[in-house]
Amino acid sequence: MLDAQLLAPLTTRPLRREEYDRLVALGVFDDERIELLEGVIVTMSPNNPEHASPVQLLNELLLPALLGRAVVRIQLPLNAVRESEPEPDVVIAPLGDYRRAHPDRAHCVIEVANSSVGKDRNVKAPLYAASGFHEYWLVNVPEQVVEVFREPSPEGYRQATRHGISETISLQDFPDVQLEIAKLF
Repeated sequence: MLDAQLLAPLTTRPLRREEYDRLVALGVFDDERIELLEGVIVTMSPNNPEHASPVQLLNELLLPALLGRAVVRIQLPLNAVRESEPEPDVVIAPLGDYRRAHPDRAHCVIEVANSSVGKDRNVKAPLYAASGFHEYWLVNVPEQVVEVFREPSPEGYRQATRHGISETISLQDFPDVQLEIAKLF
């Protein structure tokens, strides 16, 4: 019998975004909720009501306020650095034609997290910062707070604040667009 450790790879190679996109186009992952993070295919949490409701509310609040000023994308891919193609819950992207390529810039990226708070804070926040996305909101469902990250750098966001249910927050690039946090929960 062959020792399994002898078969273990000595090194791994990340999946490139172009390879991932080809596999997606071929329908390889049609029945799976996945995304590409740092060249690794990662499963996504299911869309239970505690997750889906804030996403729907964000769409209803942001779309009318940003119509003609930015593109609001709901649970669609975004090109990020380091062979990543996450599918955030909400992306506020610059106006543009995204029929041939996913956006690689964002005014704001928003993740709604119920069971994925750790991944969204410790994996995605640094990835979004390194990608230069201006602002990142983590809607932390268990704690009923919105964590706002600003001032991206290759090492992470330089500014992080937490906002409770009684507060109102504004988008950095669109300060006239305000969100009452209580409406999300």
